[in-house]
Amino acid sequence: MRLGEDIRTIEREERLDPAVSRLKRLAERIPKGTVRDVLHGVQLGHPLHPILVQMPIGTWMAAVLLDMLPGDHRRSAHTLVNVGLLAALPAAVSGLADWSQQHERQQRVGVVHAATNGVGSVLFGASSVARARGRQGWGKFLALAGMGVVGLSGSLGGHIAYYRAGGANSADHLADLVPDGSHDIGPLNGFPDGGLGGAEVNGVPVVVARTGDSVNALLGTCPHMGAPLADGERVDGCVRCPWHGSEFRLEDGTVVHGPATAALEPLESSVVNGRVMVRLRRPEE
Repeated sequence: MRLGEDIRTIEREERLDPAVSRLKRLAERIPKGTVRDVLHGVQLGHPLHPILVQMPIGTWMAAVLLDMLPGDHRRSAHTLVNVGLLAALPAAVSGLADWSQQHERQQRVGVVHAATNGVGSVLFGASSVARARGRQGWGKFLALAGMGVVGLSGSLGGHIAYYRAGGANSADHLADLVPDGSHDIGPLNGFPDGGLGGAEVNGVPVVVARTGDSVNALLGTCPHMGAPLADGERVDGCVRCPWHGSEFRLEDGTVVHGPATAALEPLESSVVNGRVMVRLRRPEE
């Protein structure tokens, strides 16, 4: 059986649910608003966590490699181990913020991912203590063991990120399914004034916000986890996702609040003879 299929068994393990609940309560302590948006990576336009994990992984790997090289690299290796320990904390917090806004199957794997990372961090912490006490052999062994555990944890994180698309743009492909040209999506009075309505273009969901005789239209699937935005709320010039609360500006689809980091594709819209017409502008135009 492939490793990916083995990991899928974790997704079905209900015995992990109490741990999921406890970790969710911890995640609720992360302040909402700007702090969460930064941790999600809203300002970057993509998740922050994959960037932050490079520091502890990179420094720990460098320490292990120095341990294997000839010569006296004890001080440098010890410094790298300690830098990795310090960098692991912000990486963990950003991962916790993302994890808290994912589906159950991802969260179960995420709990094991977090626990495995914790074991790896403890091993590197023990390596640092051993080095400080002059027990270089133990320091090297514990770092090597920690690197192996962190590598295993990375495969769990990769499963969440790629197999289950945690953090990926779940709506990116929809723009390629919209045919060129203008499309009639229904009568103006078929959309609630001051609210949100839904339509389709060639099977692609569209969310429509009507204000009197004018409309704003965007592709109607949340990039975060694929929620139908027509079921969401209209709040302060934004559409709010019904699943995890991401907010997108109706005017241009930009992200106002996460956990989503990718913008919605806006549609050019007009009202012709009482019918709403929309068109997707291509990047080359």
